[in-house]
Amino acid sequence: MASGRIGTFLQHRLSHRLCKGLKPICYGLAALNRPWCCPLVADLVLVPYRTCISTSQEKQRTYWKYLKRKVLGPSVPPYKHVCQAGDPVLRTLAAPVEPSRILEPEIQTLIRTLVTVMRRSGSVGLSAPQVGVPLQVVAMEFPEKIYRENSVSVREAREMVPFPLTVFINPTMRVLDSHILSFPEGCESISGFLACVPRYRAVEISGLNEKGEAACWQVQGWPARIIQHEMDHLHGLLYVDKMDSKTFLKRNWMEVND
Repeated sequence: MASGRIGTFLQHRLSHRLCKGLKPICYGLAALNRPWCCPLVADLVLVPYRTCISTSQEKQRTYWKYLKRKVLGPSVPPYKHVCQAGDPVLRTLAAPVEPSRILEPEIQTLIRTLVTVMRRSGSVGLSAPQVGVPLQVVAMEFPEKIYRENSVSVREAREMVPFPLTVFINPTMRVLDSHILSFPEGCESISGFLACVPRYRAVEISGLNEKGEAACWQVQGWPARIIQHEMDHLHGLLYVDKMDSKTFLKRNWMEVND
């Protein structure tokens, strides 16, 4: 492969990619959709850009996207879409929100956007970094509809329990049951893929809710897995940092062969 441009973390997120040369450091956890749902910045090294991708021709921005960007300017966070792996914001340590700002329009707009994007994508959890805002805010919801999409055996094995919309700001997590369970997870920021990820069976999350009030929640099973996934996002981690790499797969891989 011919060498070309140099990829580095500090390049602009809208036009370049992230390349890495060291093994990822795994010490966190990751949220999920349904049953499917970089190393640290200091470890990044300069590598030939072409060694990070295939030799196929890279897709160019369409004229209409170029024109839209030229006229309207770049999109501004919080986005109405989910940021994808490679966006530096997903590897950023999220900053805490000043409690006095929670009721301000800016934070309330962020929360509404999180909920809207989460529901539109059919996800059960979303963090602020996933919509381009590196703040410690997460939204989670496991509605009855998604719960019933899973078989009874899956619900029982994974300890699935529906729960209403829950928002946490500046959350902290404490492990209640250190027993490790591994089940398939997916992530809207790694769209179309899934892998088995080990998680603690039960945890406690505490922080502030969308009204700025103190909140605490003790859960086990699937809700605990969702919490751990979202907490990972606030620490710049993705589920691929914790997954069993041999179980990593593309959800529609069979369709590719048809």
